[in-house]
Amino acid sequence: MDRTHELYRQTGRKLLVANFANILLGILALVLLKALERAGSDMEEAGVQAEVSAIRIGLMEVVAHRETFGGGLPKSDNPLDWVATRPVDYLGEVDGMPESKGVWYFDRRERELVYRFRDGHRARFRLSRDGNVESPRAVVAGVGLLRLEDQLK
Repeated sequence: MDRTHELYRQTGRKLLVANFANILLGILALVLLKALERAGSDMEEAGVQAEVSAIRIGLMEVVAHRETFGGGLPKSDNPLDWVATRPVDYLGEVDGMPESKGVWYFDRRERELVYRFRDGHRARFRLSRDGNVESPRAVVAGVGLLRLEDQLK
């Protein structure tokens, strides 16, 4: 009888250790998933910044061409009408916010180029033509692409 009792105690300890290990692994997995989620958000922001940099370079090319060879600038408020390439996930010009996430679109009402992140918040950009830019980064002859304050979901 004592031998059976001792066997149950040892099995109970093993189960306790196994349960503790499972709980610890669960907590570590949760921490890892949160870190991966943050990394994904950071990567999405970096992608948006890379696209905007490419658009700014395109705008500078248009303005430099006009400064060199003359002519007028496009009349559109949509910066993507000025440049040769568009982001792959660009939906076009819309009135209001689309249902899709992880996409670019031009909001006609607000006259803003917008990227809607996968978490729902929006990065907004506006074409500036007047040269009244607080940050002269990527502004040529008064034309630039300004980042406005992000809007939450």
